[in-house]
Amino acid sequence: MARITVEDCLHEVGDDNRFNLIHLAVKRIKQHRQGEPFLIEAKNKEVVMTLREIAAGEVTFHNVEELPELNDLDGLNDKQEPKEGEEA
Repeated sequence: MARITVEDCLHEVGDDNRFNLIHLAVKRIKQHRQGEPFLIEAKNKEVVMTLREIAAGEVTFHNVEELPELNDLDGLNDKQEPKEGEEA
């Protein structure tokens, strides 16, 4: 299994700023603790999983606020699909 490093995450966050990386990671961890699913699949603790999301470019400062809304919309679309035998 590949190891995740802070440098991988800093490369994605930019500015070589660990302070910004910590704020992004904390914001995303709080979302996970409120029930938001992880965007990648692996078997690690939540902090490592969050850093993996950041290093993969899945979580950024630009989309971190929108991720819960996007997941809610996905759930709404699933619920609105007509059942078998019903019209749309």
